[in-house]
Amino acid sequence: MLITLSVLWGGSFFFVGVAVAELPPLTIVTLRVGLAAITLWVIVLIMGLRPPKSIKIWLALIGMGLLNNVIPFSLIVWGQTHIASGLASVLNATTPLFGVVVAGLLLADERATPLKLVGVVVGFLGVVMMIGVPTLDMVGHGATLAQIAILVAALSYAFAGVFGRRFKGMGLSPVVIAAGQVTGSSLVLAPVALYIDGLPTLLGTDAPSLGTWVAILTLAVFSTALAYVLYFKILASAGATNIMLVTLLVPVSAILLGSFFLHEALEWVHFVGMGLIAMGLAVIDGRLIRLVR
Repeated sequence: MLITLSVLWGGSFFFVGVAVAELPPLTIVTLRVGLAAITLWVIVLIMGLRPPKSIKIWLALIGMGLLNNVIPFSLIVWGQTHIASGLASVLNATTPLFGVVVAGLLLADERATPLKLVGVVVGFLGVVMMIGVPTLDMVGHGATLAQIAILVAALSYAFAGVFGRRFKGMGLSPVVIAAGQVTGSSLVLAPVALYIDGLPTLLGTDAPSLGTWVAILTLAVFSTALAYVLYFKILASAGATNIMLVTLLVPVSAILLGSFFLHEALEWVHFVGMGLIAMGLAVIDGRLIRLVR
């Protein structure tokens, strides 16, 4: 499930890169979560499930939407208007570093250990090796702020992983939780996007192209709706620290997708980077270490 999730999110950087050429960042994020919410509620109805009625649960879903969608999506999409998607994905891969620390401080059963920290650092080095050491453009004011924005987004993802643990004991289906989360995000984002970006132009010469709409729909249905169903299933079964490891796998998925569908060449550094990521994940998991012992 973690690998499948990394493939779904690996494509999101590409689709966002297509959409930002014609649509403002907040409009993209609002369309993404709004269309994902519609998709998920249709699935909920087909499955015969019911939405939660408790105000307490809905407040928790809105809080999850803020930490897991509104804040990071907005910051990452805005950041990608100033820096390349490769650098954005490297900065996003710091999520497990933040995650080990945040989960270690706030969750009694996920304390940070030296082995976990070593595993995360090894995996992060694998990401940097695969993508290359990015140029940290500290000259351009916008580029510097964009890099900081994506680091804050990674920190927000870390807090979301910890916050999301509360849904485990609520007896809710992952589909319902995912639907509730993106619905909460939509309710927060829609008025903000309308105020800042205005209504998007849907007709005429200034309307987004077919390619942009395909990117938005793919981003909403696959990289958001389906992805968050998997996200909450993994969070319930494997914990907050492990769910954040997906950001180490996202660059692997992006590079492999580029190789398979865009015929981009795979070089030796990519394989070394993937090996380091695999090693880092194995160290964090712990079972391989115990087997060796």
